[in-house]
Amino acid sequence: MRYRELGKTGLKVSEIGFGGEWLERHEAAEAIELLKHAKDKGINIIDCWMADPKSRDIIGKAMEGEREHWIVQGHIGSTYQNGQYVRTRDMKYVVPAFEDILKRMNTDYIDLGMIHYIDAQEDWDTSMNTEYIQYVHKLHDEGTIRHIGISTHNPRIAKQAVETGFIEMILFSINPAFDMRPATEDLDSMFGGYDSSDYAGTDPERAALYRLCEEKQVGITVMKGYFGGRLFEKKTSPFGTPFTPLQCIHYALTRPGVSSILCGFDTKEQVDEAVSYETASDQEKDYASVIASAPLHSYNGQCTYCGHCKPCPVDIDIAMVNKFYDLAVGQPKVPESVQAHYEALKKTASACVSCRSCESRCPFGVKVSERMLETAALFGC
Repeated sequence: MRYRELGKTGLKVSEIGFGGEWLERHEAAEAIELLKHAKDKGINIIDCWMADPKSRDIIGKAMEGEREHWIVQGHIGSTYQNGQYVRTRDMKYVVPAFEDILKRMNTDYIDLGMIHYIDAQEDWDTSMNTEYIQYVHKLHDEGTIRHIGISTHNPRIAKQAVETGFIEMILFSINPAFDMRPATEDLDSMFGGYDSSDYAGTDPERAALYRLCEEKQVGITVMKGYFGGRLFEKKTSPFGTPFTPLQCIHYALTRPGVSSILCGFDTKEQVDEAVSYETASDQEKDYASVIASAPLHSYNGQCTYCGHCKPCPVDIDIAMVNKFYDLAVGQPKVPESVQAHYEALKKTASACVSCRSCESRCPFGVKVSERMLETAALFGC
């Protein structure tokens, strides 16, 4: 298992994480064994947005004696009322629900205290101006939560979160289908309406969010990476062609700012399949060919950092060069952190010999040679 820095939190998270929302539908002993299997495979981050006691108990029992191994995303504002999950900012429910996480997981801290599920501007405004956010800060000041995060599906809310300066990471929904859609406060709408060829490439607001997170070192963990399983079937994929789990995982992990994708697991075999990403071939991970050959939608002219351009005869990591270019272009001044990371590359764009062999392999028709010239001019090397 490979591990990535989660922004500037100082935490190293497994590239493959555990999304816990399916635990409740299993017998407790089976679910505990599933989590232990994931741990043995190197998975070390788990999201617990679920408010139900059963799921929380399962995670707590699975972590017994191994708490230090796990990085837990625990949500503040996810409550259980009359046997039902309720998202709320009402403190008479928020406080006992969060204290319940600590009790059921038998821990005195949560690594990532998540401002739970804000997609609407009104909810953001309310949450940032009431005792709810004061409670979040209090938990952080006391060390009960080590870092403050937020979960959202809306890039506009995510951008505001980054700009607060105190939110260190974001749980965000990323997959090839969602990336084409404009910002919305209605999550359900993201699963429909893909019947138009007008959707071409990554929505600008989402692309800008990924760049901002990379620049500001706000880590991203990924939810809904499989589009609810719809990407696995031709008839439900908005591209008109199916993807594999490994292709969805690779897509998410190649977005700027992303540290981990949290997958939902029902079986050990599903865990093993996801973890096989770590040893999979480039061909097995290749999402770019699927998108490029899809009968619907196009990313033409956009670099998706897929790596099809390899190998370069002078050993330029073209995908990374393009990623740093996208992070810097259009800004008044190249951010110092981006400049430093770019200069740390083994070879920079100025080494390009304009052979254009990479262009013949690019599924999206990116004019790589021109991009190398522009990048060298932008960074000065």
